[in-house]
Amino acid sequence: MSGTTTAAAALRRRAAGAGANRWVVLVVLCVSLLLVAVDATVLHVAVPAVTEDLRPGGIELLWIVDVYPLVCASLLILFGTLGDRVGRRRVLLLGYTLFGVASGLAALADSAQVLIVARALLGVGGAMIMPATLSILRQVFPDRRERALAIGIWSAVAAVGAAVGPLLGGFLLEHFWWGSVFLVNIPLMLVSLPVGRLLLPESKGDGKGPWDVVGALMAAAGLFGVVLGVKRLGSGESMGSLLTVLPLVVGAALLFGFVRRQRRRTYPLVDLRMFARPAFSTSVGCIVLAMLALVGLELIAAQYLQLVLGLSPLETGLRLLPLTFAAMAAGLAGARMLRRFGPRRMVCAGFCLTAFAVVLLTALGRTDDCALMLSGFVLLGFGLETTLFGAYESMLSEAPQDQAGGAAAIGETSYQLGAGIGIALLGTVMNAAYTPGLSGVPGVPASASASAGHSLGEAYEVAAQLGGSAGAALRHAARDAFVHGLHVTLLVSAGLLLLGAVMALRLPRAMQCESGPVDLPAPRDAAESRVSV
Repeated sequence: MSGTTTAAAALRRRAAGAGANRWVVLVVLCVSLLLVAVDATVLHVAVPAVTEDLRPGGIELLWIVDVYPLVCASLLILFGTLGDRVGRRRVLLLGYTLFGVASGLAALADSAQVLIVARALLGVGGAMIMPATLSILRQVFPDRRERALAIGIWSAVAAVGAAVGPLLGGFLLEHFWWGSVFLVNIPLMLVSLPVGRLLLPESKGDGKGPWDVVGALMAAAGLFGVVLGVKRLGSGESMGSLLTVLPLVVGAALLFGFVRRQRRRTYPLVDLRMFARPAFSTSVGCIVLAMLALVGLELIAAQYLQLVLGLSPLETGLRLLPLTFAAMAAGLAGARMLRRFGPRRMVCAGFCLTAFAVVLLTALGRTDDCALMLSGFVLLGFGLETTLFGAYESMLSEAPQDQAGGAAAIGETSYQLGAGIGIALLGTVMNAAYTPGLSGVPGVPASASASAGHSLGEAYEVAAQLGGSAGAALRHAARDAFVHGLHVTLLVSAGLLLLGAVMALRLPRAMQCESGPVDLPAPRDAAESRVSV
């Protein structure tokens, strides 16, 4: 068969199958995202079993939990821009492979050190997968109306993954050993690799100029330092600690140098001119603020449900499920809302609705109010997902197609940084409001009050040691102080959300819908399939 005939046949296959193929591509990308989202939370319920089996030290246990998101956040820009250079599908498939191998290593780990290494490799695989899913989605859905629907489904799957992680982990732990929470990834990856290789389109940027290896490493090291410092602050470390200040300072210096380097280069790793577009820079800022205001509340809410109301971990997870279902509903309805209201009103309304939900939850007290909690969590989930959906869609639509990987990496990095800073900031606010309530409790020594001021869980331990009327008084005071701290934190969070609503006024009023040819590859024949990934 001649080359011309082969090319014509490929074009006919592409024209006939493009409409259907892109939705199949979306399914493959959503499965990829689901795996990464589940793995980010599935370990949380397995920590006690891991601790009992591997006997890690305190620092080792911290790294087992934190190294995955830390490495993943640090490498998003590196692999997002590498995908623009060498091919997004290629990076995604390599991420699948590494994720599967690392999952097997984690499942069979016989020491804390091996598990830390495996979790770090999982973070590398996750950093390959996350930006690639969004950038490929940007390519196969050139029409903004369809892309908005695709992003809504994508974000709904992300919400499902975050909620399914602890539930799946709990189910597996009841029937198998803790390594099963990792082992479950392997069959899914074995299916995803050939399916992705067959169905996903390859795409890359214009390829002009060399890839800035030094800049990529500067961005990775800088983000690692900043995220590590922020996580240490979020875990209660002092701002004056050298191990907290040094990563923050070095990381910030490296990121500053990275920005200067990109501005000077003819072919930058990340085209910072994207930030000159109001819709792009505003969308990134909205993502940061949304996560800044809310991620810390998730941790505080879990403590409230378990330590104040006395619910079990499973009951706590079930109480938080309405938030996830509301987020899924907002993701699926997001495309229609975006067409009707436009980015500005949609994101602004999302921030305002979330702020209202947060203020509503200030009515929570020491007793269980299921109706109030249900309504607050539903509004919270719907408002948050509406905000993030509108911001992500506007950011991705504003980015040039050849910079889709870099733009997706910037969005994911903003999400991770906002989450880390939010835990540190709201944790500090919570401690500042909680600790004074434990001073001067009748019959409680000052040293005991100081220890109880670290956290509500520690206050309960101190109260149990004291016993008698002093222990009961400390327990009562600690519970009241925690509820007071929760209310103050909620009000601070609402203020940040209203600030986000003001920021969203810079977004475009209407959704500008463009369309273009769908650049999907024809099904590859035997000769094409011999090309290496």
